[in-house]
Amino acid sequence: MANRETDNSEVTPWTVEGEVDYDRLVSQFGTRYIDDQILEYFKKLTGEVSFFVRRGFFFSHRDLDWIFKKYERGERFYLYTGRGPSGRVHIGHLLPWYFTKYLQDKFKAQLLFQVTDDEKYLYRDELTLQGVREMTDDNLLDIIAVGFDARRTQILIDTRGIHELYPISIKVAKAITLSTVKAVFGFEDSTNIGMTFFPSVQAAPSFLYSEKLGRPVPCLIPAAIDQDNFWRMTRDVADKLGYYKPAQVHSKFLPALNKEGKMSSSLPETAVYTTDKPKDVERKIKNAFTGGQPTVEEQRKKGGNPQICPVFWYEQYFFEKDDRRLEEIRQSCLTGRLLCGEHKISLVTKVKDFLEDFQRKREQARTKVNEFLYDPDRQVVL
Repeated sequence: MANRETDNSEVTPWTVEGEVDYDRLVSQFGTRYIDDQILEYFKKLTGEVSFFVRRGFFFSHRDLDWIFKKYERGERFYLYTGRGPSGRVHIGHLLPWYFTKYLQDKFKAQLLFQVTDDEKYLYRDELTLQGVREMTDDNLLDIIAVGFDARRTQILIDTRGIHELYPISIKVAKAITLSTVKAVFGFEDSTNIGMTFFPSVQAAPSFLYSEKLGRPVPCLIPAAIDQDNFWRMTRDVADKLGYYKPAQVHSKFLPALNKEGKMSSSLPETAVYTTDKPKDVERKIKNAFTGGQPTVEEQRKKGGNPQICPVFWYEQYFFEKDDRRLEEIRQSCLTGRLLCGEHKISLVTKVKDFLEDFQRKREQARTKVNEFLYDPDRQVVL
């Protein structure tokens, strides 16, 4: 269902446009903000609070406190996240994956990574199955390059592993009416029936390890908040089917370089892709929207506004890990000591350095794919 925050914004599992009002999403979706209690759990259980959390990129949750209580009592959870392979991967896609890696490392958690190639084929009329397969194989390199632990990670590609998901999917499907999926996702009479069934396929990994181990197993889903419709529906049927409700922790979106909405694969100049060349990075960032003034003189006198600046958001949410240094950048912007052009040049260097390293890992991933692909015979240890 389209969730409209303002007159010019829309958030669905497939579209994010305009300026997102996160307060209103929390209210509409019925989620909870990450509060001091959750921060204390992070400190207690991991020894720190990830910058993704303390800077508010991951900001909302369902039952994260429940997951942590289960963990304290010796009941381990697994992580579940995913990727819909509709094009190249950009930095905005990477951020939730890096947080998922952080959780995996800190909690020694199993990760089930679903690649929803079926969804993309069903949703996008212009895509062929072969085209989606090629995109899937390419996206696998990005997933692996993030650095997940191969011993604790399984990547399940829907069209290649549906035999694992289907028995659970039909249980979920039987518990959900057509009127419900129409209301939740905004499906219409013209929607193909594959799309109306797909939500049950995306729900299935929430329960897969429970099925394999023969007992309810806690599941935590780190993902952007636009995917929340799937998990609200999944949670509604979990008790009925004898499973735990999956918990979630929701991220914001890395805004587009032109400021409007999130980074988009359909608008290549608004996003920095993992395969971009240095010249592409430089061009895109130098052309980015900023919170600065029209002239150098005005910038020096009035300062800039980092709160509306994608260049600063890149620093805040990923590229500047040091809180003290980030605050120095923010103050320099506010007081006019830092000009937008200077900040862009600095960010270009950071992004180039990151991509040089990431692209090297991405090439190395070509020899590791089979280590990560889902194996139904692999023992799950929780």
